[in-house]
Amino acid sequence: MSANDSQPQPSGPSRQPSPQGPAPDPLQTLLLALVVVLVLGATGYLCVAHPSLTAPIAAVGGVGAALATAIGVVVTNRRH
Repeated sequence: MSANDSQPQPSGPSRQPSPQGPAPDPLQTLLLALVVVLVLGATGYLCVAHPSLTAPIAAVGGVGAALATAIGVVVTNRRH
């Protein structure tokens, strides 16, 4: 008896979910994209309208990008 014959494979709706996890919600993806566009637009406007704020906005954006990456990695690893 080989390793493939040890357990029968279930068929139909009782199969296990795919290892990739559930598909993302389209509304959640749309809202996330909208928020990102609005934040980037507001940041761009502030940099153009108030050039003296460009350096502080860039600093906050760099820290925010690193923090968002770290949070994304933690959330992704927690799902597994």
